Amino acid sequence: MTTTPDIHEPTFLAGDEFSIPTFRLLKQDGSLHEGAKAPDLEHDKALAIYRAMVATRVLDERMLAAQRQGRLSFYMQCTGEEAAVVGATAALDDADMIMAQYREQGALVYRGFTFDEFMNQLFGNELDYGKGRQMPIHYGSRKLHYMTISSPLGTQIPQATGYAYGQKLAGDGQCTTVFFGEGAASEGDFHAALNMAAVHEVPVIFFCRNNGYAISTPSIEQFAADGVAPRAFGYRMHVIRVDGNDILAVYAATREARRIAVEHNQPVLIEAMSYRLAAHSSSDDPSGYRSKKEEEAWREKDPILRMQRWLIDLGWWSEDEEKALQESLRREVLETMKRAEKRPPPPLDSLVTDVYADVTPELQRQLDALKRHIRQYPEAYPKGARSLDPDVRAGDDAAAKGGE
Repeated sequence: MTTTPDIHEPTFLAGDEFSIPTFRLLKQDGSLHEGAKAPDLEHDKALAIYRAMVATRVLDERMLAAQRQGRLSFYMQCTGEEAAVVGATAALDDADMIMAQYREQGALVYRGFTFDEFMNQLFGNELDYGKGRQMPIHYGSRKLHYMTISSPLGTQIPQATGYAYGQKLAGDGQCTTVFFGEGAASEGDFHAALNMAAVHEVPVIFFCRNNGYAISTPSIEQFAADGVAPRAFGYRMHVIRVDGNDILAVYAATREARRIAVEHNQPVLIEAMSYRLAAHSSSDDPSGYRSKKEEEAWREKDPILRMQRWLIDLGWWSEDEEKALQESLRREVLETMKRAEKRPPPPLDSLVTDVYADVTPELQRQLDALKRHIRQYPEAYPKGARSLDPDVRAGDDAAAKGGE
């Protein structure tokens, strides 16, 4: 029951009295804002964060090029949002669950997902944890507490509330962080999730990457209010708006959000203000809805460059180390990609082996029909045909090993 003072004339409120500031610590030149204090971030962890951001950028650049070459069917980049994703992940405990949307590969990089693991999923080969059943960029890792990505927009948000409720019952001191864009915040799932989390008091961090565009729709056309952050007031939830390109601010805000979530079983909403420097996906052309001038203005706010300058000012990084890191990562990504694309696809039988404990007669009939069809038209299904031919498959295995 909500108790409020009485009024005796009709007085309407539009929410204009709520003005949410933006939390910032680091300037673009690498110096701190006046009065700002950097979070306690030790040397090794700071470098791990930076290397994860750079590795994510290099991976994105190389894999988009691979898609343009026809070697990969689809890709989505994190470019411009690395600080928001990696900074938040670094502030969590390694056993906290992460539920991602589709632009959070930096979280996996930071937690130790290897380039081999990325490539196996992207090419859907026999070492892919998902056995080739998902589109590229739908990663998942049980050992790294990263829930497998699903395509429907926003479904991970209420799932995060449910998972966090389980963590509350378990009482192990863990929380769930769920990432999504401001476009997904327009889904009904967003509102259902926040309401459930607030009512049931669960340890979940809702992390909204407000990157300016929901595919081609700018934020100004998505909602009339001041962004996503004010919505938290409707659910009596802790909220903070942070400069999503400021790695120190993101880290500090998420660390405090985690403390609130875990110690008090209270949900928190973080709105990270950033910009999607790349296209929405490899299927998108942003020149149709935004200007080059706008993009260049945001490139000047590059989160990687901002952190690099901070590290150099501290004496923790140098231009020579930067050059060596870039060259090493580019070489590793290229070599790993060549290995992964030579590996054969998962065996056809894997299509049905994980559906039930035992393959049902109906599934077996469907599988047998598929095999007959592929054998009849092998030129239309080259990978499927190879998986049915042991001799060809052995040749593929030998080729893959040779590439290693």
